[in-house]
Amino acid sequence: MNTDLKGFARELSDAIGHFREDLQGVRTNRPTSRLVEDVTAEYFGQMTPIKQLGSIMVVSSQEMSVSVWDAGAAPAVGKAIEAANLGLSVSVDGSTVRLRLPTLTNERREELVKLVKSLSEKARIRVRGMRDDINKKIKAFGVPEDAQFSMKEEAQELTDAANKDIDTLVAAKSAELRE
Repeated sequence: MNTDLKGFARELSDAIGHFREDLQGVRTNRPTSRLVEDVTAEYFGQMTPIKQLGSIMVVSSQEMSVSVWDAGAAPAVGKAIEAANLGLSVSVDGSTVRLRLPTLTNERREELVKLVKSLSEKARIRVRGMRDDINKKIKAFGVPEDAQFSMKEEAQELTDAANKDIDTLVAAKSAELRE
């Protein structure tokens, strides 16, 4: 049963990793390729992520560009980024799509902080669901009651540590957004 708890710890670590990736997609005052790389554009009848259609570069503190490998796909990439409602100014110049990031207003910063808190709540729900699953496995395993209690206690400690990691990530991202 100890291997199940080790598997549970790995699953929690993966959940925290996914949450960390989700946070990277939340825009701060610094441009990052994560803002647009997963936006999908129609290319030859297929919805294709932009990261597969060209290279994404950070040009300056307020500007990014996407150099599309097929110049015919540049207008579709521009439209897809506009449709994603990321608040970016988009202009297409040949095979290059230029993206301008407006400065964040205080109101927009607070909206983004709320989004981060919403993402954190989803991560916490996922962690609680994983804890409930491991507790059911522990109960079904058929070990003595005091062994079950200590295993459930260990699972709860792992869950508490995961929630603390989530809180730390939320605090760091919120501070970054409010800079």
